[in-house]
Amino acid sequence: MSLAEQHLPVLDAAHRGDPAALAQLLRLCQPDIRRYAQRNCLIGDVDDAVQEALLVLSRKLSSVRMLAAFSGWLFQIVKHECHRLARVTLNYDPWDDARAEEWLASQDTAALRQEVIHALESLPADYLQVVLLRDFAEMSIGEIAEQLEQSTAAIKSRLHRARAMAREYLIG
Repeated sequence: MSLAEQHLPVLDAAHRGDPAALAQLLRLCQPDIRRYAQRNCLIGDVDDAVQEALLVLSRKLSSVRMLAAFSGWLFQIVKHECHRLARVTLNYDPWDDARAEEWLASQDTAALRQEVIHALESLPADYLQVVLLRDFAEMSIGEIAEQLEQSTAAIKSRLHRARAMAREYLIG
């Protein structure tokens, strides 16, 4: 979803707290949110995911620091809601800690080392770099951000994604 340049003033006004602009922004975003939810949610969860995303948008728009990141932020909300609803509907949590513990217990140490190496090798270079600096060089998020000349938020996001990708590789 990329808001056309003509809609950026509406986004900016809504971000500053204008209720009429927020109502207009919700109307503008709804079709894109619905399309994204249709691709990422179970069929029965689409309407609920759209409604929840619009609600979160109306409540937390002022917390978006960079309006250029608005689309990505909104898509993450929809994706998160789709996953939450699927976990409830299917009674399945892909990040179930018991499942991770069971998998770990079934691995011998040498095999586990090899699996971790393969999981790390499967990561994109910029994700691998952050994992290595944080978990092996034991640098703080701030130190990594300074070294890579990135914001701490970007480093935290990249580290979270890298760990999720590695976990999915290992357990998935």
